Amino acid sequence: METVIGRRIRPELSSSLGGSWDVRWCRSLEWSPLRQEKKARLSFSHLAGKATCLPRGGVTMSTRPPMRPPGSVPAVLLGFQPARAFTGALCLQQNLGSSSPGKKHSKENTITINCVTFPHPDTMPEQQLLKPTEWSYCDYFWADKKDPQGNGTVAGFELLLQKQLKGKQMQKEMSEFIRERIKIEEDYAKNLAKLSQNSLAAQEEGSLGEAWAQVKKSLADEAEVHLKFSSKLHSEVEKPLMNFRENFKKDMKKCDHHIADLRKQLASRYVAVEKARKALTERQRDLEMKTQQLEIKLSNKTEEDIKKARRKSTQAGDDLMRCVDLYNQAQSKWFEEMVTTTLELERLEVERVEMIRQHLCQYTQLRHETDMFNQSTVEPVDQLLRKVDPAKDRELWVREHKTGNIRPVDMEI
Repeated sequence: METVIGRRIRPELSSSLGGSWDVRWCRSLEWSPLRQEKKARLSFSHLAGKATCLPRGGVTMSTRPPMRPPGSVPAVLLGFQPARAFTGALCLQQNLGSSSPGKKHSKENTITINCVTFPHPDTMPEQQLLKPTEWSYCDYFWADKKDPQGNGTVAGFELLLQKQLKGKQMQKEMSEFIRERIKIEEDYAKNLAKLSQNSLAAQEEGSLGEAWAQVKKSLADEAEVHLKFSSKLHSEVEKPLMNFRENFKKDMKKCDHHIADLRKQLASRYVAVEKARKALTERQRDLEMKTQQLEIKLSNKTEEDIKKARRKSTQAGDDLMRCVDLYNQAQSKWFEEMVTTTLELERLEVERVEMIRQHLCQYTQLRHETDMFNQSTVEPVDQLLRKVDPAKDRELWVREHKTGNIRPVDMEI
């Protein structure tokens, strides 16, 4: 069984990550420097010159070559996934093979960009995607992107949010398009009904007169067909398209604020880590200086002063570990919410596209039905036109209007 260690993800996401994944809680990498059994005292010999190298828990990484999505584009080129050795790690198990211990995440094999820690591309292998071959939102939007309109950056989540809002705007415009189509149908039906009442050529007689009367009647029937078509467009296409997007903007604003707050918290925790790292460096420098002065007897500092400086240095190391642990917890929480929210955005996008597709199919179906109904109104006209017989019309007219069939003869003397 190959084990891939990742961050903690909400259990309800297990189905979203694919049926082949078994999501369960594995041993926690979470630890507190305040717990005596896990408190790693950093002595001067450990800390000197290594202020940035802190002991962390081991991480079991996959030995299987990482899978790539369609197109064989390396994930590292599309934006790193966050490092997986953090507080509250989650086991994502897949029936692929065996596992082996990996390297510990240290300052040397990670890189921090905009307060987010990623594996260093030169020291870390390509990570296993959460949803290989699916081009899922949850795999490709962890890094920030340079804003083409300025010198700043845009978060990956912001790009997803902009896409969702654009999609909803497109849906609104589609609804407006259908509304215009409805108005055209209503106006067309009204004009057809009005034209059907026109009295022009009403005095035409015979079979041609009957066909002409049917032409006018077919206009009234066609007007009714188009009126019903416009009504169905409103109830079965336009209204569902509008209702689907009503609460979306409000929900997206809530998601945006939530993710933004977590990102701000992560940034503040990173600032605290850097501040603690600086304080540790100063304490180490002070301890080293006092130790050297004592060794060459340039100062009257006693052993007690050295012990005091060593305690401060150790305390600074503990503070740094605590700040790093809090940072990792904040990043883990941000990671969880990013996965949860991006998968939800992905679901909503699929739902939106599928819903629009279904209602556009309904539009075409209604249009076909309208054509068929229109054809049915024209069929009686076709039948009557085929029956138009000038000779028969002449016979009927003569029979009705004849004045006598005795022809004149020559006068005789």
